[in-house]
Amino acid sequence: MARLFPLLILICAGAAWGATQPLAKIAVSGGYRPLGIVFWQLSIGAAVLGAVCLLRGRRLRFTAPDLRLYVIIALIGTVIPGIASYSAAVHLPSGVLSILLSSIPMLAFPIALAMGHEAFRWRRLAGLSLGFCGIGLLIVPDASLPANISALWVFVALIASLCYACEGNVVAKLGTNGLDAVQVLCGASLVGAGISLPLALVTGQFIDPRATWGEPDQAIIASSLLHAGAYTAYVWLVGRSGPVFAVQISYLVTLFGVTWAMVFLDESYSPYFWGALAVMLAGLALVQPRPKAILVPPAQPGHPTTT
Repeated sequence: MARLFPLLILICAGAAWGATQPLAKIAVSGGYRPLGIVFWQLSIGAAVLGAVCLLRGRRLRFTAPDLRLYVIIALIGTVIPGIASYSAAVHLPSGVLSILLSSIPMLAFPIALAMGHEAFRWRRLAGLSLGFCGIGLLIVPDASLPANISALWVFVALIASLCYACEGNVVAKLGTNGLDAVQVLCGASLVGAGISLPLALVTGQFIDPRATWGEPDQAIIASSLLHAGAYTAYVWLVGRSGPVFAVQISYLVTLFGVTWAMVFLDESYSPYFWGALAVMLAGLALVQPRPKAILVPPAQPGHPTTT
């Protein structure tokens, strides 16, 4: 049982993280716009992760280097990709969004090469190439997208993946100033909420919690809680079973994301979609991190990434 417990946690965390994409689709279906959603997700996430930090006896720090780290993670790990992903979620099927998130490790590889974090490997280049092939299968004419949806939104969604890929490499370069992953994400969530609140107010995207609650509001809360819980479980898995075991959650997040979209949103897909899923998962297998990978998951619901 002791050996099966980490696997059970891995599956549960993957299922929880995978559910955040269909929940995002429900949130935007109610007319809510990106900055309002991002603010409340960050606020709820900060409250939950702050409680986790207190229970673990790990207090946040707010020195100048810490604040710089929080701001960077908040911007490239939450605010910018949040705007991109929620804008794309208005137009794209949830299953397509889940597939596109599996491109994060593939995009991280060329960035790592450019920053000197990785040596060139043909195996990982092959994985990157498969990732581009998978994206191609999603956007070719008469493929996976509804006829009235522009392929442009696929590239908008990929902005989020690119941000997460940059985030992992930036943190690998700068370090975390001795803070653990939960502390960093909690601090970034607090800073991100402070950044997104005035932007949401100025642009008229703020979501007033005093209004009547419906499914979109419940989806925002559920997504925030699931992300915080899955993230905490992921960090525990890294400490218990190592990063190479824990990063297998990447497959589960994609597969559960597609599954939940079919079950709860009644989405159906073309053969091109299933081909794209198979190709992307194969590419993901080829770009798996080295054993001493550094844990740098995104501050926004999505995939964990490593460099």
